[in-house]
Amino acid sequence: MAVVQTHRNERIGHDVRSVLKEGMACLRAARVPSHTLAAELLLMHAVGHDRAWLYTHSEDTLEPPVLDRYFKFIERRSAGEPTQYITGKQEFWGLEFEVTPAVLIPRPETEHVVEVALERLGERGIKINMKTGEPSPRLRIADVGTGSGCLAVALARELPHADLVATDISSPALEIAHRNAARQGVPDRIHFVQTDLLEGILLSPLPTSHLPLAFDLIVSNPPYVGRNEAASLQREVRDHEPGSALFGGPTGAEIYQRLIEQAEALLGPRGILVLELGYNSAEPVRRMLRTRERWANVSVTNDLAGIPRVLAAELV
Repeated sequence: MAVVQTHRNERIGHDVRSVLKEGMACLRAARVPSHTLAAELLLMHAVGHDRAWLYTHSEDTLEPPVLDRYFKFIERRSAGEPTQYITGKQEFWGLEFEVTPAVLIPRPETEHVVEVALERLGERGIKINMKTGEPSPRLRIADVGTGSGCLAVALARELPHADLVATDISSPALEIAHRNAARQGVPDRIHFVQTDLLEGILLSPLPTSHLPLAFDLIVSNPPYVGRNEAASLQREVRDHEPGSALFGGPTGAEIYQRLIEQAEALLGPRGILVLELGYNSAEPVRRMLRTRERWANVSVTNDLAGIPRVLAAELV
């Protein structure tokens, strides 16, 4: 905080270029990761323009209210608050999502869940049967622990012949997810349910007017961080993102067993389960599936950093 205040007292200029450099310097001094990008995003948010505007209007003078707003953002980011919670938005799958501290910030790595799900669906994911020209049967999809709704919304956009149910234990999270579905034009095809994982659907199946009981696809980015790993998390994650969306038990792998059991009860024939994996959870989750007889075609997909990120399996 003191670093930011010093820079504000010694401001070198009020034009866009100088203010941006000042913001970068403040964040760098506070050891904020990707400080250049963060300074740009926060200035874009403060002025209400995109990155192209910043660099084509670099000599424009910024008014005092804009300056004050920007450096308040810089102070908040310097104190550890994530940029996405300050701006209230994050891009995922080429779509803009509203985010607040009620939901986990969508990560680029989670896009692999969408990619694997679409790949596994294959021809079932195409709205029109390429051989007959007839409409494909409607798909039934569940997104477990939807948070911001990023997975459910992305799949709804990619699969216009799909009806989805999105669950979350958090009522505030479901409110955000519902707004994101409306923002992206798919609220009528996503039914939101407040429940722990899929328990509410197991105990009280949805009316057939929403979704039949048997799903074709279940996806989830579950809470998979172990409580014993909390101290090793970045402060932005540990201090600001919702614990209910982060921690999956003492080791983080415990939640997968429940998900697999519930998915086995709710998937139809050839139903597909796609799960985002936590650190070092690929083998434990594989073993969980091997102990049960009804799972086949198990695969693990690495992210761009070569880390096992997504597990997929098919019910037989």
